Amino acid sequence: MRIEATLPAAQYYDEEVSRLLDLEAKRQSDTINLIASENHVSGAILKAQGSLATDKYAEGYPGRRYYSGCAHIDAIENLAIARAKKLFDAEHANVQPHSGSQANMAAYLALLGHGDVVMGLNLSHGGHLTHGAQVNFSGKWYKFVSYGVDSKTEMLDYDEIERLALQHKPKLIVAGASAYSRTIDFERFRYIADKVDAKLLADMAHIAGIVAAGLHLSPLPHAHVVTSTTQKTLRGPRGGLILCHEELSSAIDAAVFPGVQGGPLMHSIAAKAICFLEAGQPEFVSYQQSVLRNARALALKLQECGLRLVSGGTDNHLVIADLSSIGINGKEAEEMLEAVGILVNKESIPFDPKPPYIASGIRLGTPAVTTRGFGVEEMRRVASLIFEVLHHTGDKLVSKQVREEVKEMCQCFPIRR
Repeated sequence: MRIEATLPAAQYYDEEVSRLLDLEAKRQSDTINLIASENHVSGAILKAQGSLATDKYAEGYPGRRYYSGCAHIDAIENLAIARAKKLFDAEHANVQPHSGSQANMAAYLALLGHGDVVMGLNLSHGGHLTHGAQVNFSGKWYKFVSYGVDSKTEMLDYDEIERLALQHKPKLIVAGASAYSRTIDFERFRYIADKVDAKLLADMAHIAGIVAAGLHLSPLPHAHVVTSTTQKTLRGPRGGLILCHEELSSAIDAAVFPGVQGGPLMHSIAAKAICFLEAGQPEFVSYQQSVLRNARALALKLQECGLRLVSGGTDNHLVIADLSSIGINGKEAEEMLEAVGILVNKESIPFDPKPPYIASGIRLGTPAVTTRGFGVEEMRRVASLIFEVLHHTGDKLVSKQVREEVKEMCQCFPIRR
């Protein structure tokens, strides 16, 4: 007698989730996304991210798994590794970290002991939570000494960083940022690290795509370990990446697994492999050139409108605007702009008197809008719209007019997968 199998609940159509995903698709389509850490992936990456590779548990590394049935999964991971190494000219790549934060966690585990002294960029000066914030594991497990930017130029003060390094003798120096709009001198960081016999970790999460295109100094020749996310400027799936010299490969791999993670997300690794392939194409260089041009155009127009920019401008994909002079805080600006369909995030400025949840500034970035096809003229227009909204607080007519123009621009530049 034949017994009909009952479909598992997972195969039933979920109306509510489907409805919410449709709303999210519409939100993305109808808004101008200036969040510097976001982007729009290609259709190939999106397909891989939702592929049946999600079914496979592949704890371990290619050729050394703890489960059977990994032949094709091994090939996918090896492909991702080979492409990452080629893209960044790296000796070793680990593509398993689930995120940039976990990439940093694994790197610290490989290079440090509990309580070791580390130097990282102050969170309020543009650093990241994992660069020593007290609320984060990094600040709880290690003794972080924060360095910052110069109070006048608002750029990294390498002389002060060197002075702090000589004073505190860190075991590791972290170079990198989540809200710093200027070129980072990784060579100078390595000079400082060597002076105190410290290792150098470069966190290039935000600038990885610009580095891949050869438009920012690569940290690879200078840093002992490089960590990154694969979204943001790299325009890949949400995930992490670690690159290092061969001599540190065993320590890094052991720190990722079994150090901080179990089974890797193989669907994400498949998407990363595609991301690294796409980032190696000539078109990707042109894209990154547009990202930089758009950021400069956005910055210049905001200045023409009267907004002060932290450090006076930008060398990369992001811009940080100080709103103190117009009497609006970052939280208020973020909410006002989202109401008209322009997405930014509140951001602390150096020496900010306001707490991070309020902040005195906003951070804007051009990767996502550049993916949609926005150019210099569009960025100048967007900057003007931002200025209009921020200078007409509570004016419903201005908000309505800006919202209509945002919709029109979004229709002219649809998200293509």
